[in-house]
Amino acid sequence: MATDRKRALEQRARLTRERVLETGVSLADASGIEALTMRRLGDELGVEAMSLYRHVANKGDLLNGMVDAVFLEVELPSHTDDWKTALRKRSTSLRDMLKRHPWANGLMDSAATPGAATLRHHDRVLGTFRSAGFSIPMTAHALAVLDSYVYGFAKQDKALPFDTEEEAAAMGQVFLGHLPANDYPYLHEFTTRHVLRPGYSFGKEFEPGLDLVLDALERSRDADQTGSSRSP
Repeated sequence: MATDRKRALEQRARLTRERVLETGVSLADASGIEALTMRRLGDELGVEAMSLYRHVANKGDLLNGMVDAVFLEVELPSHTDDWKTALRKRSTSLRDMLKRHPWANGLMDSAATPGAATLRHHDRVLGTFRSAGFSIPMTAHALAVLDSYVYGFAKQDKALPFDTEEEAAAMGQVFLGHLPANDYPYLHEFTTRHVLRPGYSFGKEFEPGLDLVLDALERSRDADQTGSSRSP
């Protein structure tokens, strides 16, 4: 009994906000955000759930802190790169982070009181657009389009019922059985000439799609600048 009490006291003494957040992230990675409760988190840390409230105010504070922790994994746009290169690197890094922490997709921008890493990230992205000559309205449009693409792609990639090239090919063959060429000519063409080709992976669509988005944003910025310069 004395040994158990000593161990519990040592666990509480070693508990920090950083350790609570790291453990919360690990649990969410392993089991999903729905399985994360204060009781389970306390069990994982070897303490009573009430001990956690010395380090996080409530469940909302815990989730905000976890989101802020994973935002630290995302590469900030560099001041030394041109804006498209900087945002391409940042978007790829953001997608990679969402693959490691799929539970974060949907929580990243939902915090009423975002942490310092979250704020720094968004400030740098906004600054990258503004420094590249995007007006404030165009920056709002550009950020919405870019992040919708990244978050949406990550969510769709996660939801697909296959992970490997072999699984994709097998699923494509099953799908093809329901696609008579006369009834669904374009789906049949897409499946046979793209999905079933060697090396197909949905994840490989990310970078070409990202380039399409960035190129479109560049054209929209240029048109906006031209229109503004012609205004009386």
